[in-house]
Amino acid sequence: MIEGIRPLAVVTGASSGIGYELARLAAEDGYDLVIAADEPAIIEAKDALEQHGGKVEALQADLSTTQGVDELLAVIGGRQVDALMANAGRGLGHGFLDQDWAQARFVIDTNVTGTVYLIQKVARAMRERERGKILITGSIAGLMPGSFQAVYNGTKAFLDSFAWALRNELKDTGVSVSCLMPGPTDTEFFERADMLDTKVGADPKKADPADVALTGYRAMQKGEGDVVAGFKNKLQAAMAAVTPQSVLAEQHRKMAEPGSDKA
Repeated sequence: MIEGIRPLAVVTGASSGIGYELARLAAEDGYDLVIAADEPAIIEAKDALEQHGGKVEALQADLSTTQGVDELLAVIGGRQVDALMANAGRGLGHGFLDQDWAQARFVIDTNVTGTVYLIQKVARAMRERERGKILITGSIAGLMPGSFQAVYNGTKAFLDSFAWALRNELKDTGVSVSCLMPGPTDTEFFERADMLDTKVGADPKKADPADVALTGYRAMQKGEGDVVAGFKNKLQAAMAAVTPQSVLAEQHRKMAEPGSDKA
Protein backbone atom coordinates (compact mmCIF):
# COMPACT_ATOMS: atom_id res chain seq x y z
CA MET A 1 0.00 0.00 0.00
CA ILE A 2 1.35 3.45 -0.94
CA GLU A 3 1.55 5.59 2.18
CA GLY A 4 -1.58 7.68 2.57
CA ILE A 5 -3.49 5.88 -0.18
CA ARG A 6 -5.89 3.14 0.82
CA PRO A 7 -6.63 0.31 -1.63
CA LEU A 8 -10.19 -0.10 -2.89
CA ALA A 9 -12.30 -3.23 -2.56
CA VAL A 10 -15.65 -3.74 -4.28
CA VAL A 11 -18.00 -6.24 -2.65
CA THR A 12 -21.39 -7.27 -4.04
CA GLY A 13 -24.12 -8.90 -1.99
CA ALA A 14 -22.60 -7.12 1.00
CA SER A 15 -25.76 -6.31 2.96
CA SER A 16 -25.55 -9.48 5.08
CA GLY A 17 -24.07 -12.96 5.33
CA ILE A 18 -20.83 -13.90 3.60
CA GLY A 19 -20.72 -10.67 1.57
CA TYR A 20 -20.95 -8.46 4.64
CA GLU A 21 -18.25 -10.48 6.39
CA LEU A 22 -15.97 -10.20 3.34
CA ALA A 23 -16.47 -6.44 3.36
CA ARG A 24 -15.73 -6.31 7.08
CA LEU A 25 -12.47 -8.21 6.62
CA ALA A 26 -11.41 -5.85 3.85
CA ALA A 27 -12.27 -2.81 5.96
CA GLU A 28 -10.27 -4.17 8.88
CA ASP A 29 -7.41 -4.80 6.45
CA GLY A 30 -7.22 -1.13 5.42
CA TYR A 31 -9.37 -1.06 2.30
CA ASP A 32 -11.84 1.62 1.33
CA LEU A 33 -15.06 0.00 0.15
CA VAL A 34 -17.70 0.19 -2.51
CA ILE A 35 -20.48 -2.18 -1.48
CA ALA A 36 -23.66 -3.07 -3.31
CA ALA A 37 -26.79 -5.16 -2.88
CA ASP A 38 -30.37 -5.17 -4.08
CA GLU A 39 -31.92 -4.38 -0.70
CA PRO A 40 -32.08 -1.39 1.69
CA ALA A 41 -30.02 -3.20 4.35
CA ILE A 42 -26.93 -2.20 2.37
CA ILE A 43 -27.19 1.26 3.98
CA GLU A 44 -27.13 -0.28 7.46
CA ALA A 45 -24.11 -2.31 6.40
CA LYS A 46 -22.39 0.89 5.29
CA ASP A 47 -22.90 2.48 8.69
CA ALA A 48 -21.46 -0.55 10.47
CA LEU A 49 -18.47 -0.87 8.15
CA GLU A 50 -17.53 2.80 8.49
CA GLN A 51 -16.64 2.11 12.10
CA HIS A 52 -13.45 0.48 10.86
CA GLY A 53 -12.10 3.84 9.74
CA GLY A 54 -12.18 3.66 5.96
CA LYS A 55 -14.40 5.30 3.39
CA VAL A 56 -17.46 3.24 2.51
CA GLU A 57 -19.80 3.93 -0.41
CA ALA A 58 -23.01 1.93 -0.65
CA LEU A 59 -25.32 1.34 -3.58
CA GLN A 60 -28.72 -0.32 -3.62
CA ALA A 61 -29.16 -1.66 -7.14
CA ASP A 62 -30.52 -4.66 -8.99
CA LEU A 63 -27.31 -6.42 -9.97
CA SER A 64 -29.22 -8.90 -12.12
CA THR A 65 -29.54 -6.16 -14.73
CA THR A 66 -27.04 -4.38 -16.96
CA GLN A 67 -28.41 -1.08 -15.69
CA GLY A 68 -27.80 -2.07 -12.07
CA VAL A 69 -24.22 -3.15 -12.75
CA ASP A 70 -23.64 0.04 -14.74
CA GLU A 71 -24.81 2.02 -11.70
CA LEU A 72 -22.18 0.23 -9.63
CA LEU A 73 -19.50 0.87 -12.25
CA ALA A 74 -20.46 4.56 -12.19
CA VAL A 75 -19.89 4.67 -8.42
CA ILE A 76 -16.47 3.10 -8.91
CA GLY A 77 -15.70 5.61 -11.67
CA GLY A 78 -12.12 5.64 -12.86
CA ARG A 79 -10.68 4.45 -9.57
CA GLN A 80 -8.36 1.48 -9.37
CA VAL A 81 -10.09 -1.59 -7.93
CA ASP A 82 -7.56 -3.64 -6.00
CA ALA A 83 -9.96 -6.40 -4.94
CA LEU A 84 -13.30 -7.44 -6.42
CA MET A 85 -15.38 -9.83 -4.34
CA ALA A 86 -18.26 -10.92 -6.56
CA ASN A 87 -20.58 -12.41 -4.00
CA ALA A 88 -24.09 -11.33 -5.04
CA GLY A 89 -26.33 -14.34 -5.43
CA ARG A 90 -29.85 -15.69 -5.04
CA GLY A 91 -31.29 -19.15 -4.50
CA LEU A 92 -34.59 -20.79 -5.36
CA GLY A 93 -36.09 -23.99 -4.05
CA HIS A 94 -38.87 -26.34 -5.29
CA GLY A 95 -39.05 -28.30 -8.53
CA PHE A 96 -38.06 -26.44 -11.67
CA LEU A 97 -41.42 -26.89 -13.39
CA ASP A 98 -43.18 -25.48 -10.32
CA GLN A 99 -41.07 -22.34 -10.14
CA ASP A 100 -42.20 -18.97 -11.39
CA TRP A 101 -40.12 -18.19 -14.47
CA ALA A 102 -39.47 -14.60 -13.43
CA GLN A 103 -37.96 -15.83 -10.17
CA ALA A 104 -35.88 -18.49 -11.91
CA ARG A 105 -34.55 -15.96 -14.40
CA PHE A 106 -33.75 -13.55 -11.56
CA VAL A 107 -31.52 -16.23 -10.03
CA ILE A 108 -29.75 -16.82 -13.35
CA ASP A 109 -29.30 -13.12 -14.08
CA THR A 110 -28.08 -12.30 -10.58
CA ASN A 111 -25.74 -15.24 -10.14
CA VAL A 112 -24.41 -15.43 -13.69
CA THR A 113 -25.24 -12.58 -16.07
CA GLY A 114 -24.71 -9.63 -13.75
CA THR A 115 -21.72 -11.25 -12.08
CA VAL A 116 -19.75 -12.00 -15.23
CA TYR A 117 -20.60 -8.59 -16.73
CA LEU A 118 -19.20 -6.85 -13.65
CA ILE A 119 -16.12 -9.07 -13.63
CA GLN A 120 -15.37 -8.39 -17.29
CA LYS A 121 -15.54 -4.63 -16.79
CA VAL A 122 -13.40 -4.59 -13.64
CA ALA A 123 -10.94 -7.30 -14.70
CA ARG A 124 -10.10 -5.54 -17.97
CA ALA A 125 -8.78 -2.58 -16.00
CA MET A 126 -6.91 -4.92 -13.66
CA ARG A 127 -5.24 -6.63 -16.61
CA GLU A 128 -4.13 -3.29 -18.02
CA ARG A 129 -2.48 -2.47 -14.68
CA GLU A 130 -1.21 -6.05 -14.33
CA ARG A 131 -2.47 -6.12 -10.78
CA GLY A 132 -5.63 -7.10 -8.91
CA LYS A 133 -7.44 -9.80 -6.98
CA ILE A 134 -10.84 -11.33 -7.77
CA LEU A 135 -12.86 -13.58 -5.48
CA ILE A 136 -15.94 -15.27 -6.91
CA THR A 137 -18.41 -16.91 -4.54
CA GLY A 138 -19.20 -20.23 -6.14
CA SER A 139 -20.46 -23.20 -4.13
CA ILE A 140 -20.00 -26.91 -3.60
CA ALA A 141 -23.58 -26.99 -4.92
CA GLY A 142 -22.00 -26.52 -8.33
CA LEU A 143 -20.42 -29.96 -8.03
CA MET A 144 -23.70 -31.86 -7.96
CA PRO A 145 -27.06 -31.93 -9.78
CA GLY A 146 -29.42 -29.83 -7.67
CA SER A 147 -32.68 -31.71 -7.56
CA PHE A 148 -35.33 -29.23 -6.31
CA GLN A 149 -32.69 -26.53 -6.62
CA ALA A 150 -31.76 -27.12 -10.24
CA VAL A 151 -31.41 -23.53 -11.42
CA TYR A 152 -29.31 -22.44 -8.43
CA ASN A 153 -26.91 -25.39 -8.62
CA GLY A 154 -26.61 -24.86 -12.36
CA THR A 155 -25.57 -21.23 -11.86
CA LYS A 156 -22.99 -22.24 -9.29
CA ALA A 157 -21.60 -24.92 -11.61
CA PHE A 158 -21.16 -22.14 -14.15
CA LEU A 159 -19.37 -19.89 -11.68
CA ASP A 160 -17.08 -22.64 -10.39
CA SER A 161 -16.04 -23.44 -13.97
CA PHE A 162 -15.87 -19.80 -15.05
CA ALA A 163 -13.55 -18.91 -12.19
CA TRP A 164 -11.01 -21.55 -13.15
CA ALA A 165 -11.17 -20.64 -16.83
CA LEU A 166 -10.65 -16.93 -16.15
CA ARG A 167 -7.85 -17.73 -13.71
CA ASN A 168 -6.04 -19.63 -16.43
CA GLU A 169 -6.54 -16.84 -18.98
CA LEU A 170 -5.04 -14.33 -16.54
CA LYS A 171 -2.24 -16.51 -15.15
CA ASP A 172 0.55 -14.38 -16.65
CA THR A 173 -0.98 -10.97 -15.98
CA GLY A 174 -0.58 -10.35 -12.25
CA VAL A 175 -4.34 -10.68 -11.74
CA SER A 176 -5.47 -13.59 -9.57
CA VAL A 177 -8.89 -15.24 -9.59
CA SER A 178 -10.06 -17.30 -6.62
CA CYS A 179 -13.28 -19.23 -6.14
CA LEU A 180 -14.85 -19.60 -2.70
CA MET A 181 -16.96 -22.76 -2.50
CA PRO A 182 -19.08 -22.78 0.66
CA GLY A 183 -21.57 -25.39 1.72
CA PRO A 184 -24.78 -24.60 3.63
CA THR A 185 -24.16 -21.41 5.58
CA ASP A 186 -26.18 -19.71 8.32
CA THR A 187 -27.48 -16.77 6.30
CA GLU A 188 -30.86 -15.57 4.98
CA PHE A 189 -30.34 -17.69 1.86
CA PHE A 190 -32.73 -20.52 2.74
CA GLU A 191 -35.51 -18.21 3.86
CA ARG A 192 -35.26 -16.16 0.65
CA ALA A 193 -35.17 -19.36 -1.42
CA ASP A 194 -38.32 -20.70 0.31
CA MET A 195 -36.40 -23.72 1.59
CA LEU A 196 -37.04 -23.62 5.34
CA ASP A 197 -39.11 -26.83 5.09
CA THR A 198 -36.21 -28.78 3.60
CA LYS A 199 -33.67 -30.94 5.39
CA VAL A 200 -30.80 -28.67 4.40
CA GLY A 201 -32.74 -25.51 5.20
CA ALA A 202 -33.77 -26.73 8.65
CA ASP A 203 -30.33 -28.10 9.57
CA PRO A 204 -29.10 -26.13 12.62
CA LYS A 205 -25.47 -27.04 11.96
CA LYS A 206 -24.78 -24.63 9.12
CA ALA A 207 -21.44 -22.88 8.77
CA ASP A 208 -20.79 -19.47 10.33
CA PRO A 209 -20.65 -16.88 7.52
CA ALA A 210 -17.76 -15.13 9.27
CA ASP A 211 -15.69 -18.33 9.14
CA VAL A 212 -16.60 -18.93 5.50
CA ALA A 213 -15.69 -15.37 4.55
CA LEU A 214 -12.34 -15.58 6.34
CA THR A 215 -11.48 -18.75 4.43
CA GLY A 216 -12.30 -17.06 1.12
CA TYR A 217 -10.60 -13.78 1.97
CA ARG A 218 -7.37 -15.51 2.91
CA ALA A 219 -7.46 -17.56 -0.29
CA MET A 220 -7.92 -14.37 -2.33
CA GLN A 221 -5.04 -12.63 -0.63
CA LYS A 222 -2.79 -15.64 -1.26
CA GLY A 223 -3.98 -15.91 -4.86
CA GLU A 224 -5.19 -19.48 -4.42
CA GLY A 225 -7.38 -20.98 -7.14
CA ASP A 226 -10.23 -22.31 -5.08
CA VAL A 227 -11.09 -23.07 -1.50
CA VAL A 228 -13.84 -25.20 0.01
CA ALA A 229 -14.90 -23.88 3.40
CA GLY A 230 -15.15 -26.49 6.16
CA PHE A 231 -13.90 -30.06 6.56
CA LYS A 232 -17.34 -31.62 5.99
CA ASN A 233 -17.68 -29.69 2.75
CA LYS A 234 -14.17 -30.67 1.65
CA LEU A 235 -15.14 -34.31 2.13
CA GLN A 236 -18.40 -33.80 0.25
CA ALA A 237 -16.55 -32.11 -2.62
CA ALA A 238 -14.06 -34.97 -2.82
CA MET A 239 -16.85 -37.55 -2.85
CA ALA A 240 -18.73 -35.63 -5.56
CA ALA A 241 -15.75 -36.07 -7.88
CA VAL A 242 -16.07 -39.88 -7.83
CA THR A 243 -19.81 -40.39 -7.31
CA PRO A 244 -22.15 -40.99 -10.29
CA GLN A 245 -24.32 -38.00 -11.17
CA SER A 246 -27.52 -40.01 -10.72
CA VAL A 247 -26.52 -40.85 -7.15
CA LEU A 248 -25.61 -37.22 -6.40
CA ALA A 249 -28.97 -36.08 -7.75
CA GLU A 250 -30.82 -38.49 -5.48
CA GLN A 251 -28.73 -37.42 -2.49
CA HIS A 252 -29.52 -33.78 -3.22
CA ARG A 253 -33.21 -34.61 -3.52
CA LYS A 254 -33.19 -35.95 0.04
CA MET A 255 -31.76 -32.65 1.27
CA ALA A 256 -33.71 -30.15 -0.82
CA GLU A 257 -37.12 -31.64 -1.61
CA PRO A 258 -39.94 -29.60 -0.01
CA GLY A 259 -41.05 -31.27 3.23
CA SER A 260 -37.81 -33.24 3.61
CA ASP A 261 -37.23 -31.67 7.02
CA LYS A 262 -39.92 -34.06 8.30
CA ALA A 263 -38.39 -37.13 6.67
